[in-house]
Amino acid sequence: MTRTLKDTLAWAGDGAAHLRGLMSRLGDEAFAAPSALPGWSRAHVLTHIARNADAMINLLTWARTGVVTPAYVSREQRDADIEAGAGRPADAIRTDVEVTSDKLAQVVKAMPESAWSATVRNVQGVEIPATDIPWVRAREMWIHAVDLDAGAAFTDFPAPMVHELLTDVTATLGAKEDCPAVRLIATDHQQVWTLRTAAGAVAVLGPAAELAGWVLGRTRSRELRTDDGRPLPELPGWL
Repeated sequence: MTRTLKDTLAWAGDGAAHLRGLMSRLGDEAFAAPSALPGWSRAHVLTHIARNADAMINLLTWARTGVVTPAYVSREQRDADIEAGAGRPADAIRTDVEVTSDKLAQVVKAMPESAWSATVRNVQGVEIPATDIPWVRAREMWIHAVDLDAGAAFTDFPAPMVHELLTDVTATLGAKEDCPAVRLIATDHQQVWTLRTAAGAVAVLGPAAELAGWVLGRTRSRELRTDDGRPLPELPGWL
């Protein structure tokens, strides 16, 4: 499939609801516990999600007004804001995530149709169409829900989003010089993605959701296997 703006807006909205459900089940003391991301607590992950909403609002403002409004002032300021925000009480973090998510939703609804054809630059400095902004947000919501290490899994993702995520991530990884030649074969959807074309490419087989978790460096499911019995190859980082 080719994702549409309608698709990505729905995935982002569903991701926001999914994350709120996870937060509601976390006790206050659980916020300080380690997340699945090295060096970050759950409070860090949730604060990052809130600041990402602010960043997406900046990019939508850029698209709507034509005034250059970067997602973040700088990487250093982004990191400092996350570190400072992670030390707040749990209720303050919950409120921050919810308020910024709701504000982003309102900004999206107010976007003129013509503004979606504008282009902006993402955090990596790459020019993207404004229609990709909800896709970036959807990825953040669903992937970081797993990173909370609070019971979420890649199997929770909308199935069409998993397909798009694999297409997106494999294109990025395959462009890296240190990426090995790998073919991903989804055993539940009869779909194939190629990270790099070369003789002797390793085929990795498994359910699409488990393949997504693996290429993103988040999970290594026992349901994944190579076609020749070799260990799973090591992949470079996604972003």
